[in-house]
Parts: sequence; structure tokens; C-alpha cells
Amino acid sequence: MSTDLQLVWLKRDLRIHDHTALCQAAAAGPVLCLYLVEPTLWAEPECARQHYLFVQECLMDLQRSLAARGGTVLLLHGEAVAMLERVHRVAPFAALWSHQETGNAASFARDKAVAAWCRAKGIAWHQPRQFGVVRALPSRDGWEKQWRDLMETPALPVPPCRFITPPIASDPWPAPSALGLDDWTPPLRQVGGRRAGIATLDSFLHDRSRRYRGGLSSPLLAEDACSRLSPYLSHGCLSLREIYQATCRRLAQLEPAAQWQKQGLRAFLSRLHWHCHFIQKLETEPELEWRNLHRGYDGLRENEWDEARFAALREARTGWPLVDACVTMLHTTGWLNFRMRAMLVSVAAYPLWLHWRPVGLWLAREFLDYEPGIHWSQLQMQAGTTGINTTRVYNPLKQARDHDPEGRFVRRWLPALRRVPDTWLFEPWNMPEDVQRRCGVIVGVDIPRPIVDLEQATRQAKERVHALRRKADVRLAKAEIAEKHGSRKRTSGKRRANSQSQHQMHLDW
Repeated sequence: MSTDLQLVWLKRDLRIHDHTALCQAAAAGPVLCLYLVEPTLWAEPECARQHYLFVQECLMDLQRSLAARGGTVLLLHGEAVAMLERVHRVAPFAALWSHQETGNAASFARDKAVAAWCRAKGIAWHQPRQFGVVRALPSRDGWEKQWRDLMETPALPVPPCRFITPPIASDPWPAPSALGLDDWTPPLRQVGGRRAGIATLDSFLHDRSRRYRGGLSSPLLAEDACSRLSPYLSHGCLSLREIYQATCRRLAQLEPAAQWQKQGLRAFLSRLHWHCHFIQKLETEPELEWRNLHRGYDGLRENEWDEARFAALREARTGWPLVDACVTMLHTTGWLNFRMRAMLVSVAAYPLWLHWRPVGLWLAREFLDYEPGIHWSQLQMQAGTTGINTTRVYNPLKQARDHDPEGRFVRRWLPALRRVPDTWLFEPWNMPEDVQRRCGVIVGVDIPRPIVDLEQATRQAKERVHALRRKADVRLAKAEIAEKHGSRKRTSGKRRANSQSQHQMHLDW
């Protein structure tokens, strides 16, 4: 076995195109690609069967690409250190390569254990950047330029690799139940793999992007108008740089008359920037995954947990039609557009007064495109515990009237409401009894009553949050958080406020 063997450890970068770790490893010697099914990580409460099946599809697609080039992926089932030791015993590798990962606390602990193992073995572990996230970032000043420089560096082609035959046989994929995963997968979820990702990118750049700006906020239109690239980015089937550069090329090709499409693509490019902005927050402060970013908000909701309210939210029984329709769609497809994601968290945090952490774990399982850095930053921003963002409270009745005025989305996902007259569709609990009898929908029987009084509960929640925000010590800590995590994008005045307010729960793109 060659003593200059390079082991490429695939994590959430399931591709060989624009893969910095693979390119650098191939330049250093013969290559072996490894993917680990790690029981500890899959046992984390934010993991779901749909994520596991999506990864399997991604690996199958990747195997086809590697096989065409004489390579393969060695699949092993076990904890990272033990599996690396298992490989090293039969094929001593000179270096370990993997992209930097900004994951959850469990993956961070895993990486620290791997780093210690590598030091003990005298093995160099190289971790090039995958996103515009900077490890050990001393200051946000200049961060935007670093991001842009990375995005504008030419994407890397698939390198010529000298692949070795794996020294041991791959393990079989463990059953999802053996990893403790649930028994649900959304029947209409997106399919994993680079080929599906490329097809999704092409359809967006050449057709669907013309509807992006007009359809981004609509729960009815966004399913087609949004890029739908988020799961392929979160699992690394496509690189952010590939998508950025493909979008720029498409913009350059468009005729001057294609203004709607140009506006859509420019708005999309802006969201790619915000993708990394939020992941950088978790990289800089990993604790925001489980504790309030602004410690002055500790205890705001944590000690008043209401399981009945949480169950009603999870089971689409809040009684607010748009909320329940969104939960139903999310559970069926694994996806929801940005404004409706924000509304769900707002409803959980304000009228239902639920702490963001358990809500976030539930949503992480529901979102096929779960990306820890974006997810937890956004959960806290919507819940009002960052200390630096304006309070965002979404009224689900107003959102329904604004973004589903004809009720098509609500009726699609809540069949019982198809019989309710338009007049009462968004507030069916106010239907007179004779109307309920005529349309055959009895409130409290066929459809739930609202779990709380929306207006009163929201007003009380806002009063509690704003009272805390006014405290001197809470206000004092705000500047430090803004300096550490705030965007340095060069916008000013009203434009900055609008820009910040639009980038919410935007994993959906």
C-alpha cells in the first residue's frame, strides 16, 4: 500500500465537482474516498429518516460519478475515530482531507476527537473552506470581501485522481430504525443527488427565476418560483460557488428586456450571501445552538413550556388555517417557503409562547434542507432573543389575506376547509352555526378551534418581550452582540432595515 495515500472524508459535501479537499488530495497522492454513517450523529434529535434517505440517494449518485472515473466511496458504519483507525490499520494514510464543517455540538465534539487522534498518529488533517465561512474569524470587518473573493475564484473542475481500491469492503447501510430514526418520510420530498440538483438549478436559472421576486413570499407560488436548491446546498451536492457563478453567467446572457428574470436572479445572489452570513454566526458562537444569543433573554420562555400548545402546532391543530396548512405542507414535502417558515416560528414564539429550542428541533426534523448555522440563527432571530434584530411578529390571519387571498393554498392542504365559504375561510371559528351546518363543517369537531385568543396572546407576548428589551442591562449588551455578529453590508438607513427584514428563514431560496 502506498505510503502517500490521501484519505478524503466526505461529510456534507457529497460531490466531486468544485471539491477543494479532493483536488488538493489528488495533487498530493493516490486517493481513497470515505463516508461514515456515525451512530452518535444520527441519534441527534434534529435528525430524521428523510435526511438519511436523501444522503443515501446522494451517495448512490456520487458512486456513479466516481465509478466512471475508476473510483468509489468506502462506506463504513461506526464512530469516526474508530472507523479512521480501522482504515489506518490496513491502509496507513499520510493525510486526512475534509471540508470545514459548521455543524452542531455533536459534530464539533466529533471533530475535536478526530483532531486529537490525528495528532496522536502524526497525521495531517487538512480542512479547506467549503463556504464563505471563516474559522477563527477575529472580526466581521472585511468579511464580505472575503466571501466575494471566494465566490469569484473559478470553480474547480473534477481533478484527475489516482484512486486506490478500498482495502476493506464497505459496510451495508444500516436500517434507519437501527439508528433510532423515525418512521416517517415526506411522500413529496425532493430526491437527493447531484443530477437532481443540477436539473433543479438549470430549471431555475432558465425558467423559474422569472417568477422569483413575485412568488418568493407566496405559499402557493413559491413551490415553483423559489430555487428549491437548499437541500442540495445543505448536503453539498452542489457548491455555493458553482451556483453563484452559474447565476452570474446566466445574468450576463439575458437580454435587456428580461427585467423580471434579471431582478429575480439578482435577488437570489443576495440570498447566497446571507446564507454564509448566518452560518458564520454559529461558527463564531457555537452556543447559540442551545442558549440565547443575548443572555439577557435567559428565562424569558424556558420555564413556561406548554406541551399541549406544542402538540397542537406539530399536529396542525392550532385552529389558524394558514398555520395548519403550512405545517401540513411541510410534513408532506419537507419544504416550506421563507415567509411561512418565519410565520411558523413567530406563531410558536409569540401567541403560543414556546421556547425556540424544542420548536427548532422539531422543525429541523421537518426541514429536508436543515442547515444548523442558518437554522439556529434564524430561530433565535424570529423568537426575538438575539437582542439586535427588530421584533418580528407575523399575524397568521393577515398573512393569509396578503399571500393566499383566494384561499387556494389553505384549501389545498386542509381538505375540510374546501366546504367553508370564502367569507369565513380564514376565521372559520366565527361562522354562525347555521352556516356550519349548511357547509357540513362543525368548528370543534371537523376543524379545531384556535388554541388561544390570537390578539390577546400576541399582545401579552409582545409586552413581555418589549419590557425586557427596555431594561438598561439588556440594552447595554446589544452593542457587543452587533459588533460580533452584525452584517457589515454597505447599506444605509431605511435600505439597511428593509434588507435585514427580508432575510428570514431563507433556507428555501
